Amino acid sequence: MDWDDIRLFLAVARSGQLLAASRRLGINHATLGRRITALETGLGTRLLVRRTNGCELTPEGQVYFHAAERMEAEMLGAQAATGQIDTSVAGTVRLGAPDGFGVSFLAPRLGRLMQQHPQLKVQLVPVPRSFSLSQREADVAITIERPEQGRLISSKLTDYSLGLYASHAYVASYGKPAEVEDLRRHSRIGYVEDLIFSPSLNFTGEVMRDWDAGFEISSAIGQTEAVRSGAGIGILHDYIARQYPELVRILPGVVIRRAYWTTYHESSRDLMRIKTLVAYLNEIVNRERGTFL
Repeated sequence: MDWDDIRLFLAVARSGQLLAASRRLGINHATLGRRITALETGLGTRLLVRRTNGCELTPEGQVYFHAAERMEAEMLGAQAATGQIDTSVAGTVRLGAPDGFGVSFLAPRLGRLMQQHPQLKVQLVPVPRSFSLSQREADVAITIERPEQGRLISSKLTDYSLGLYASHAYVASYGKPAEVEDLRRHSRIGYVEDLIFSPSLNFTGEVMRDWDAGFEISSAIGQTEAVRSGAGIGILHDYIARQYPELVRILPGVVIRRAYWTTYHESSRDLMRIKTLVAYLNEIVNRERGTFL
């Protein structure tokens, strides 16, 4: 059995699309399809159900996928033990992150990493509601909770805080609430509740019951912009809100704390590009840790 065919199968299974996998692998779409078919023929079973909108693992494919991941981990471990693992910081790394952290903090700071390593390509993508680490939709993911399942390596990147903010223009027009109950007399901004994919994102419940926002936005950046415009009071990430002098802290005694976690698959632990990115994330966060709390 050709290990390269197994590697190609893993790429398709993780991306869920032949076309997307072929682009990441840098090979022709039709060639990739033929290689997967050849693998299925050699195994005597169907691994993927191919549809116009993507691929889905069959029950046999699920079993083979987990076996192939174990083979991959063993292969990488053997390469590392014999000094054959890649030692150059090159290739593509896809980094998934929540929109607030990704856009406000990472995007302005990742350029220096590519300047240090010209052969490294970083793809910064938002972590969507249906993001699945088990399908390896990113090489490294920043998550708001520590994953409990899967063969994953996770470590806390940083704690961070959130608080209540309004614009100076809003306060000039409507005044500042003196206590939490006064918020009921103000316009409030919050998340779209049925799109909250994690209990950790239910910030409003820690401030008061029945937040009942008049303006709901399913994006941390969108909420920040709404508060900046004077649309109302919102719960914003402190490290984002501090960037805007037009924002004022409301009820400073109300503090919400959360954490970001760095997570990647254990089979990638010895890849130099992964180790380099993770080390860089820790470096830039440690250097500016005071901005997060």
